[in-house]
This record gives sequence, structure tokens and C-alpha cells, in this order.
Amino acid sequence: MKNGVLNVSKEKGYTSHDVVAKLRGITHQKKIGHTGTLDPDATGVLPVCLGKATKLCDMLTDKDKVYEAVLLLGISTDTQDISGTVLKEQETADLDESQVEEAILSFRGSYDQIPPMYSALKVNGKKLYELAREGKTVERKPRRVTISEIEILSMELPRARIRVECSKGTYIRTLCQDIGEKLGVGGCMEELIRTRVERFRLEDARTLQEIQELSDQGRLQEILIPVDQMFSQYPGAVLKEKGAVLAYNGNPLELKWIREYEDGKRPAHDREWIRVYDHKQQFLGIYEYQQDKQRIKLIKNFYSPQE
Repeated sequence: MKNGVLNVSKEKGYTSHDVVAKLRGITHQKKIGHTGTLDPDATGVLPVCLGKATKLCDMLTDKDKVYEAVLLLGISTDTQDISGTVLKEQETADLDESQVEEAILSFRGSYDQIPPMYSALKVNGKKLYELAREGKTVERKPRRVTISEIEILSMELPRARIRVECSKGTYIRTLCQDIGEKLGVGGCMEELIRTRVERFRLEDARTLQEIQELSDQGRLQEILIPVDQMFSQYPGAVLKEKGAVLAYNGNPLELKWIREYEDGKRPAHDREWIRVYDHKQQFLGIYEYQQDKQRIKLIKNFYSPQE
């Protein structure tokens, strides 16, 4: 089984589930999961986890993301993007660039965003987009989202290309609509590209065709990021053989069972995470350093006794 993370460049027309299905065919394995839905019309970075790395999916979903989007002012749709049914068209001739710039930049920081009806969020066990397709609208609770950075890349009214760095759960099409509402003319998202998820950048991403070609050449490993590299920012520790036996069973480990630290770097503060390997250099999992008890405790296990 292949274990690791692929940085996939999702193309227009594919759902995130389509990408996973294609990769199952390319890699000939079932254990694959994506790390956060991209709409079919959106393109860009979609990290996909294979094998043991599927345990990473929830950890990557929580990371901040960076998008480039085209905001189209004067048009409101039921899906909040250009693919939806137009609900209202409004004149934008009176808008000037400074007015639009002020409105866009005012969204920097945290605000309460109402999730769109056309989304995969669930209300009473049913996905919102399923209700929307039935012509139903239900009340959605606002969710606090953070726009840590928003900048205008170009503007030719009624369009503006923006770059947004945001927290988990932020809907860029809703942001586009909210900007339009603030300007009093409505708005929707015309285009969306996800350019970064955590360390995964668009310039390093591979299309499904490129991944297929590398797989056919037996070179998939070249672009498959090993699970432990996803935690390279944390200190690493190699266990003594007896410590490894304890670790295989998920036990907390006293520091005496650590044979050596990678590059001599020890955890510096309480609750810091640490990568742990057995005496054969096999990655076991992520542990938390407990300073008061002078031990490390398992946070996320990646060990499989079959290997």
C-alpha cells in the first residue's frame, strides 16, 4: 500500500470525490481521502491522502487556506456563484474603484458569515444543498470566520480579482456576495482558484494526467510526501528497542526510552508535539511532551503492525 500525501491540482468540472475515484484507479488502492471539498467549478490545490496518511485528513482540513477569486458585482445568484440561477441584476455604473476597494478591505479580520444554502453542511441530518435543490430554504446560524489577509490583485469594474487568506469553514462565494451586499449592488463569485493549503502550493501541484503518467513510469513515489514529513516542523525522537515495544501498544513513554533526538533537538515546552520513530527508524506517530510527568503521550498513531 502507498502511504503519503499527493498535492493534486484539481481541474474544472471535477468534484473532490471524482479526484479520489480517479486516484483509486491510478494507484490501485481504496484507502484514499481528500482534505476539504472544492466545488466542481473551482480549481487548484487539493491535498489527497493515501494509506496511513488518511489519518491526516482532519488535521489538514483545519489549516488556513489561500484563494484567488473573481468577484462579479451587480449579479446575485441562488448559489452565490456564476453557475447559479440569477436572482437579481443591479446597476454598477455608479461604483468607483476606491469605493469598491474600501468595501473589500473592510472584510479583513473576523466576521459572522452565514453559510450558503448550496453547501455540504448538514441541518437535522440533511445536507443543505439537498434541501436547496428541493426548493427549500432553512435558517443557518452564522459562523465566525477569519479573513487574515485580503488584497486586490486587479480591478476592472464590475469585476475585481482578490486574494484571500482565511480560516477553515470560510465560503469565498459568500464573501463575494457579502461584499456586493455591502456596496448595495449584490455580487457573486465568477472564478475560484485555491492556491495554498498549509505547505501545499499550486505551483507544486500535479494534475491527474501528470500523476497518471508518473504512476505508469513507476515514479509516483517522487511526488508522494511521506506522512512524517507532514510534521517536519516538530522535533523527532528515535526509541530504544524496549521503548518501541511499549510504543507499539500505544503506551505513554518515559523519556528514558528515547535513544536519540533528531539533530539533537529536544521538545522545548510543555505539550509540544514530537515525531516518534522506533529503533528501526519506522515512523510510529505524533506524541505530546508532558513536562510535569517527564514523558511523551500518543496523540496520533500511524503505526501498523502488518508492516
